[in-house]
Amino acid sequence: MTVFSVRHLTVYRYRKPVVFGRHRLMFRPRDSFDQRLLSCTLNIGPQSARIHWMHDVFGNCIAFVDVDVPASELSFETTIEIDHMAHIPIDLELDQRASGFPFSYDAEEAIDLEKTIARHYPDPGDEVGRWAKRFVPYGNAARTGHVLMTLCNGIRESFTYVRRSAYGTQKPGETLALRSGTCRDFALLMMEAARSLGLAASFVTGYIYVPDRDGSVTLGGGSTHAWCQVYLPGAGWVEFDPTNGIVGNRDLIRVATARDPVQAVPLSGSYDGGAADFDSLEVQVNVTTQAGAVSAAV
Repeated sequence: MTVFSVRHLTVYRYRKPVVFGRHRLMFRPRDSFDQRLLSCTLNIGPQSARIHWMHDVFGNCIAFVDVDVPASELSFETTIEIDHMAHIPIDLELDQRASGFPFSYDAEEAIDLEKTIARHYPDPGDEVGRWAKRFVPYGNAARTGHVLMTLCNGIRESFTYVRRSAYGTQKPGETLALRSGTCRDFALLMMEAARSLGLAASFVTGYIYVPDRDGSVTLGGGSTHAWCQVYLPGAGWVEFDPTNGIVGNRDLIRVATARDPVQAVPLSGSYDGGAADFDSLEVQVNVTTQAGAVSAAV
């Protein structure tokens, strides 16, 4: 077990006081067998903000924030502490019927998985589908775990990670053509590739612990992180981080899951004013253990 602490600070600054619309936050992890939430706090400036909690359609915790007074600065500071256990279920726990690829989900599972199996993005010429099939061996019985691990590592080894602060996620075909993207772009590409092979996949948003950012090859730290899950009978939802080639939840702090990245934006909202009123955005994420800290600012 490892206890992770996460401090996530977001500050919006404006050139004059503006009126804010409702903001939506996803930052509170759900308890599970592999991560247990120990504490969770949310501090907002201005302090007069009102908070309304709910669960979304996927069971994720959502905080809606209403700020009643105009201000030239809006800040959100979230702190969580979580007891985390590394878990790598693939291959060791798969049902026998799912160990070989391809396989079919049973009828009861397929009903609930239908929307996560269906491809969500147009793929003219089946470029993503044909690329995904390259990871399925020809002529020999393929193992499901091997197919997914090579797909995950194929993205890690053949694509270039680039930071992008702009809102949104590249379409999978665009990421495939560019051979570059952010963690959320890589997660979506792997999801659509897995779906093209008949597998159920979902998007995960959260944090990654980077033991040593100086010289570390682990990418995506210093901000929120994104990866994907694939549903495998017997193992359940198995996590794959194609940005770093991680299989399982090692160093990954899961906050929320969704069918599509647009449903899992960590923080969104609006203000009443012109584009020229906006001044700057500061984001800082610190992930710590008893052994040390990881931080970055943008």
